[in-house]
Amino acid sequence: MTPDEIAVVRGELETFAAEVFEPFARNDQRRWGQVYLRGLLTDGQRKSVEPMAARLGEDGNRQALAHFITTSPWDPAHIRAKLAWRMEEAIGPDAFVFDDTGFLKDGTASACVSRQYTGTAGKVTNCQVGVSLHLASDHASAAINWRLFLPQTWDPASPKADADKVARRPACGIPDDVGHVEKWQLALDMLDETRSWGIEVPLAIADAGYGDAAAFRHGVQARGLNYVVGISSTLSAQPGDAVPVTEPYSGTGRPPVAKYPDKPQSVKELVIAAGRKAARPVQWREG
Repeated sequence: MTPDEIAVVRGELETFAAEVFEPFARNDQRRWGQVYLRGLLTDGQRKSVEPMAARLGEDGNRQALAHFITTSPWDPAHIRAKLAWRMEEAIGPDAFVFDDTGFLKDGTASACVSRQYTGTAGKVTNCQVGVSLHLASDHASAAINWRLFLPQTWDPASPKADADKVARRPACGIPDDVGHVEKWQLALDMLDETRSWGIEVPLAIADAGYGDAAAFRHGVQARGLNYVVGISSTLSAQPGDAVPVTEPYSGTGRPPVAKYPDKPQSVKELVIAAGRKAARPVQWREG
């Protein structure tokens, strides 16, 4: 890029940062928030403060950046709301997309690190997992809300608590009232928060990590949204033409609940029973 092009891009970035970081209470927070954002966009795999500061030249004040990240108090909800409003205008979203991402870690000092499955590596490995909500359209998407997943090993109230991990909670800045919450519930919590900002999208999309949870599907439906979710072939269901029946009611006690007469089958069994002719192709765009 030419110097003039670099100046234009930097000006646009500074304008964006000034808008998104406007809720910061202090000028120094706004300044170092902008510097940190530029640091994230610099070349280099490592995004921790020390190597980032080395790449930032005259703005590479490691101590100031570390202070901004670790001890500078600010409400992230206000920043996320600002970002969400900006992205809604830019993208014109057709759907909320729920996903999670693994952040691979070599050590054990980072908050919520545990051996757990992540699609990032395609296996169980040492990592953090972040749950995210994205605004998406056919041409663009952006994450506008996210939560760090806290495994049961980090929750002192869980029977699976790990004493060493629980002991690291204060050093990691994890509040006492934060415990393990399933990923699908974090997704619904983010959906509620995002809608409280005035952002309404009629469709929710998620993979089988969320689609397999009936409570997630019911939660999305109860909020008035349609959904398209992946499910595992082992998930059980009733055929589309199955009709629940109610046993005769004598008029005393609690009325019986309608039940399906036959046991549910796995989705794989239902697909095989329907046959190849019942299938129809669904085409997704490249990318």
